[in-house]
Amino acid sequence: MPNEGAPEPDTVDLIQKLLDSPPPPPRVSEMGRVEEGGDGVAIVTGLGAALADEVLEFASGVKGIVFDLEPGRLGVVLLGPTENVVPGETVRRTRRVVNVPVGAPLLGRVVDAIGRPRDGQGPIETNHRRPTEWPAAGILDRRAVSRPLATGLKAVDAAVPVGMGQRELIIGDRQTGKTSIAVDAILNQRETGVYCIYCAIGQRGDAVAKVIGAIREGGMMARTVIVAAGDEDAPGLVYVAPYAAMSMAEAFAAMGHDVLLVLDDLTHHARAYRELSLLLRRPPGREAFPGDIFFIHARLLERAGQFGEGRGSITALPVVETQAENLSAYIPTNLISITDGQIYLSPRLVRRNQFPAVDLGVSVSRVGGKAQARAFREVAGNLRVTLSQFEELEDFARFGTRLDEDTRARLARGAAVRAALRQPERDPMPAAEQLAILIAATNGLLDGLDEDRTWRAMDAIRHAVREDDAGLAAGIAADEPLTDAVRAAVVARAREAVETVGKADDADA
Repeated sequence: MPNEGAPEPDTVDLIQKLLDSPPPPPRVSEMGRVEEGGDGVAIVTGLGAALADEVLEFASGVKGIVFDLEPGRLGVVLLGPTENVVPGETVRRTRRVVNVPVGAPLLGRVVDAIGRPRDGQGPIETNHRRPTEWPAAGILDRRAVSRPLATGLKAVDAAVPVGMGQRELIIGDRQTGKTSIAVDAILNQRETGVYCIYCAIGQRGDAVAKVIGAIREGGMMARTVIVAAGDEDAPGLVYVAPYAAMSMAEAFAAMGHDVLLVLDDLTHHARAYRELSLLLRRPPGREAFPGDIFFIHARLLERAGQFGEGRGSITALPVVETQAENLSAYIPTNLISITDGQIYLSPRLVRRNQFPAVDLGVSVSRVGGKAQARAFREVAGNLRVTLSQFEELEDFARFGTRLDEDTRARLARGAAVRAALRQPERDPMPAAEQLAILIAATNGLLDGLDEDRTWRAMDAIRHAVREDDAGLAAGIAADEPLTDAVRAAVVARAREAVETVGKADDADA
């Protein structure tokens, strides 16, 4: 009778095989110690062989990045809670740089700056990872910007067009609608197949939640990645967030996809970097920012572009905040010089209830005009001139001077064109509807209407174009010029729509 409790033959064979096999080679682990810690940084000693940007792992489980290499000590930026790191704690080298998960499993997810899920939907199932720092593509690997990226906003698509692969800055004071423009641009990609990444940098949690809710309600969450590094997170995570988002975008572009990347906003990013630099005793420069503040944004935004050889594109919409309309401040000036144009949102237009508050006199697109549809160029070419002349006349008319008929007509036309550029949030328009409203405004169909009637007239024009656009949408898609026949047909449909609104008002009266 076999002995109860005796090992099974397979177990005996396994034990004997392990005893006969050579021992594993020793694992060399370089260890150091924390000398100082606090406020998002730590000073580590005993790791003389560590490299710049290498990830270190603390005994408490917090990770950090080597920022400063000094004789006998390292300046480390923490990627976790500072209170968990105490002096005397051991630190281990990992011999790798910061990397994040990339690929399709990220779509529809909310992650932090190093790719950890924050939406409660479980782990991200992917083995593909990419370093957050990566060299920008060379000149020979790029192609010219030649395809439009429609934002669905009349003021942008008509006067400040954005092309796929462009870097267009969104700039303005607080509460002028910068995030709203970026979110509407994301929502307008429902039918385009463009993947979107929204990177919240140093934003409040409730603000990020509103953006996530808007994207989910707009039906774009399945093709969007949310990277969130809030103001409650460690400044190291806020610093890493835009680079992580760019790496995720590069992975999609390498697979041939077009990507829209929103960085909201780089003002908080610059402040987080300034905070870390001052804590590590780096020499301060202008406004206490370190000397390489320009470089950290240049090397980030240079990674966007239109790529060739089967690769897609990365269109970057960085956001930056100004104070008291000061466009010549340090960080805004840097970003204006790095990007391919800017969409400036004016608080003066906000006070006039003009949304989106795009100031066409200051906004410019240095590349996107080459990718704009010819029909848009023909209609929108006079928008800037019409509005600038209108604003001059409007200022002049405030003095109560008597005006002739021609001047009053030009004032009415300018007011109608400005009103036609108004658009509610979360309502991006197809190109044909935008163009029809602009044609109606420039042809005088909206002259003299009050605000309420203008809104209803624009809605009626949109409905008329949906029923029959006279070939307008097909011409835009084929990049054909706007023919006189199509223009006349659109004007006729728009006039019918405006007259219908007028008859309804007369009937109600």
